[in-house]
Amino acid sequence: MFEPNKTVKLTGKGFEMRKTVKNIMVCVTQQKSCERLIRRGAEIKKQLNGELHVIHVVKEGWKYFGKLKESDALEYLFDKSKSYGADLTVIKAPDIEETLRNFAEKNNIDIIVMGESFEKSEQQNMIKRLKNKLSYEVIIDVVPLEEVNEQAV
Repeated sequence: MFEPNKTVKLTGKGFEMRKTVKNIMVCVTQQKSCERLIRRGAEIKKQLNGELHVIHVVKEGWKYFGKLKESDALEYLFDKSKSYGADLTVIKAPDIEETLRNFAEKNNIDIIVMGESFEKSEQQNMIKRLKNKLSYEVIIDVVPLEEVNEQAV
């Protein structure tokens, strides 16, 4: 059964209304290493027979995919998402955490898969900022950085 590597349990209204865990949201960036996150989401989906949503949110005024060619990066994310049976959503918004929160609530997300953050301060750590925005209980499955290094070997 599903056992996340590291979870952050959030409390709030709404979660108790859903009986089974089945909707998974994978938060990705422009990095090609994000495939490990999509793969993790697909593993959870397979165990729980849920829906898999991959999302990339970029702040307004920024390029969607940084230094990568926009079309190449978008095609890469689309192909990887599709190969794992996931929907891909790409959004440009002024507030990344608020956009992720709204997406999670709209899609009744039970589990959020994210890569471990390098940032230690709460203000800079995306996982902590998102946790503070969510209004209901969600499991956040944090894929450790060590898994990136192991897969690179």
